Amino acid sequence: MQKTLISSLIIASLFTLTSCKKEIPTPEAITNDAVESSVQVDTVAAKKAIEVEKEKLSKPYNEQEDAQAKINELIAKAKLEGKNVFVQAGGNWCIWCLRFNDFVQNNQELKTIVDANYLYYHLNYSTKNKNKEVFEKYAPNAKSLGYPFFFVINGEGEVTNVFGSGDLEADKSYDVEKVKQMFLDNSPKK
Repeated sequence: MQKTLISSLIIASLFTLTSCKKEIPTPEAITNDAVESSVQVDTVAAKKAIEVEKEKLSKPYNEQEDAQAKINELIAKAKLEGKNVFVQAGGNWCIWCLRFNDFVQNNQELKTIVDANYLYYHLNYSTKNKNKEVFEKYAPNAKSLGYPFFFVINGEGEVTNVFGSGDLEADKSYDVEKVKQMFLDNSPKK
């Protein structure tokens, strides 16, 4: 009888463990759920932080501006002044675009180089104004570069260079020496 009782308890225990095991999540499932939840929270927090940062930065892109007319005006002025037109393509929706503008405007050494060699223009790309014709005219193959990307136009209206900003980045900002060199390399040859 004792053997039967022990056997019955063992069978009952195994049955209970087997049926409970299906209800208890595995450690892998718990870890995956925790990671997904953590990623969602981190993503939401990161988006909020970016929105807060965007609010603090100046918005240099003008969605209503006739970009071609403005570029024509800048090319004529650049020719008279012996400068190039430096075009930063992007939009006020783009945190990296706003960061680059802020980076250049708040670094006196960079600002001095820019002011001496360029007329700076922020070419808007947004849902309200994509400036499709301007992008096709000056940088038709730049779609793969991401935003911001840049192009340089000389006083004759010729594009001398088109390049992305990815190589200039450092953490959540830009590398001063790389940006400085980029401006120096694309300045007008005097």
